[in-house]
Amino acid sequence: MSGPGKLVPALQNRSFLCLLALVTVAFGWIVWPMMSAVLWGVALAIVFQPLYRRLLRKTKRPGLSSGLTILVILLLVVLPLTYVMGALVREAAVVFEMVKSGQFNFSTYVAQIYAALPSWVVDVLERLGLHDLANLQDKLGSALNQGSQFMATKALGFGQDTFDFLVSFFVMLYLLYFLLRDGEQLSARIRDALPLQDSYKRQLGEKFRTVIRATVKGNIAVAAIQGALGGFAFWVLGIHAPVLWAVLMAFLSLLPAVGAALVWAPVAIYLLATGHVGSGVGLILFGTIVIGLVDNLLRPLLVGKDTKMPDYVVLLSTLGGMAVFGINGFVIGPLIAAMFIAVWDIVAAERRYPVGDH
Repeated sequence: MSGPGKLVPALQNRSFLCLLALVTVAFGWIVWPMMSAVLWGVALAIVFQPLYRRLLRKTKRPGLSSGLTILVILLLVVLPLTYVMGALVREAAVVFEMVKSGQFNFSTYVAQIYAALPSWVVDVLERLGLHDLANLQDKLGSALNQGSQFMATKALGFGQDTFDFLVSFFVMLYLLYFLLRDGEQLSARIRDALPLQDSYKRQLGEKFRTVIRATVKGNIAVAAIQGALGGFAFWVLGIHAPVLWAVLMAFLSLLPAVGAALVWAPVAIYLLATGHVGSGVGLILFGTIVIGLVDNLLRPLLVGKDTKMPDYVVLLSTLGGMAVFGINGFVIGPLIAAMFIAVWDIVAAERRYPVGDH
């Protein structure tokens, strides 16, 4: 039997659910501009939680332990990164001036490579309409002009971008302090609010922490190692601006399997084409065996093993995440993929063993 007395509570429940959805979406909307700061604050809090707990056992003071943990992060992560970025800016400025003054003559490089190409490659270029060297240089020059315009546009917004980065950085540190200090209480409140079984909450929460920890530590470690190895190889070979290329390789290493090769492979081809056969072959061997081995061995161990995801899922989710969310996607993509797998594992388990059969 239904009547006004039963309709009122149902209407109130629906109204409350609508209000809950509305305020949740509104809160996400206002926080979205600071999403990068929130993401990295949460990620660093999860990664450095063991250090915080170790300090807390010694100091017995949550605030002091949180502050000391942030100090360690600044010393181990931020200061070395600042030094590398300073060297990067200096080398990038030198390279830009050399390009602007004509010391880097791209047309000469193209002519040297073209003259050293095998006949079958020349035949392919002729079929593609690239046999005319002047035409090829014009196309290259057009591409470089477009690249220069892009860099000029970025340079105009550099001041604003730097200000936004600094604001996000200090917001991240501020948030990190409270996430370390009050993280357990906050996690408990979130678990209490989720309308799920306790077993599901534990399973999904553990998966969330594991994926964040493995992805951040694994991808950043692989990127840093590959970038350092590539920069060292360029320094040994006398390639100009090794720090610049090292940072570029580290950034591209966030793309599994092919990242760093996008930098060292063209350089190796140029060395071979210009008669530096030993250097070119050495760079190919070093890049394939040493740099490639880091990606093939460490990434599955540090990322795929802990997340219990197949390598191809890690690759697809990383590429897709970066395509959708930018640089933050190398964390968000695998996280979404892992939660997707975890939720469907729960569904499959419930279908095999319904709640009443447990």
